[in-house]
Amino acid sequence: MNIIDFIVSNFNEFLFFTGFANATVGNIIMIVVGIFFIWLAIKKDFEPLLLVPIGLGIVLGNIPFRADAGLEIGLYEDNSVLNIFYQGVRQGWYPPLVFLGIGAMTDFSALISNPKLILIGAAAQFGIFGAYMIALALGFEPNQAAGIAIIGGADGPTAIFLSSKLSPNLMGAIAVCAYSYMALVPVIQPPLMRLLTTKKERHIRMQPARRVSQLERIMFPIIGLLLTTFMVPSGLPLLGMLFFGNLLKESGKTTRLAKTAGSALNDVVVVLLGLTVGCSTQASEFLTMNTVFIFLLGAFAFIIASSTGILFVKFMNIFLPRHKKINPLIGNAGVSAVPMCARISNNMGLEYDRHNFLLMHAMGPNVAGVIGSAVAAGALLGFFS
Repeated sequence: MNIIDFIVSNFNEFLFFTGFANATVGNIIMIVVGIFFIWLAIKKDFEPLLLVPIGLGIVLGNIPFRADAGLEIGLYEDNSVLNIFYQGVRQGWYPPLVFLGIGAMTDFSALISNPKLILIGAAAQFGIFGAYMIALALGFEPNQAAGIAIIGGADGPTAIFLSSKLSPNLMGAIAVCAYSYMALVPVIQPPLMRLLTTKKERHIRMQPARRVSQLERIMFPIIGLLLTTFMVPSGLPLLGMLFFGNLLKESGKTTRLAKTAGSALNDVVVVLLGLTVGCSTQASEFLTMNTVFIFLLGAFAFIIASSTGILFVKFMNIFLPRHKKINPLIGNAGVSAVPMCARISNNMGLEYDRHNFLLMHAMGPNVAGVIGSAVAAGALLGFFS
């Protein structure tokens, strides 16, 4: 073989392994979706800390290559770097670490000072169980329906944790759906809040929260851990890390550990989690009718959860004296997207009364929603286990 034939032969073989030769329509569609996520994050400021890693992960996971080439570069190929990172998602390591960071960053004082706000967080979990029943009616297996329904909690780590245990084949779609709706909270919730409340209700001013002592803040994670995990032991990985992180914050003696858990460690885990979740959406696995149903069910669950929280506040106000009534605009915060939902409650309150600050009040049901979604996930996991 002369040198020209050798070069031509090897060049043809090189082209055979390029992405251009192996690209499919599905790859192109998913790459466009990934770029759209990045655009939403940067241009529209929709949760950039979530959507930038997920969006680039979608692009990265859909770069076409020959799966039979033995290159060990794909997410689903053993010993590849991405596959090693993905074990944190598939084996459920990342979500508890995220909950550790959430606990270390969260102030539960608003909930401690007004314990009845936990009922709003509990009411918002109705979206999970409503979506579960509809998923069953659509023909999903019970364990798959449970993984899909948890999207209603608007809690990405919880959705990943539960789906990795109950429906791993749907985990990529469930995770992307959950994070997508978390990012779209500012778009979905305000119209619901306007629709379900009256002008008079939007102007309700709530009494300032009482001051919470350090002893109360220290006792809360201990008592909360015992109550929730005795009720649903299967929620221990999430609830245990959530309350552990909060104890680090409130003890006053472990500030250094709390700062690490809530900043550096949390950032590392979020980067790896978002990137690998995005990579898991390979076109061959993701572009199915099941994915379409999951996104529709996720939207339904999220809308029901937000609406139930608002309506439950209106119901509570029937029995509360006039000076203790709750502004229904904080009902949306029963969904566990912290602190996004609480900020929306506050912004809506200021829109109708520029002196009506609802942020601290809304943080009560918002953190209650985090606990509620973890309890719901634990209950579903315990039931199906």
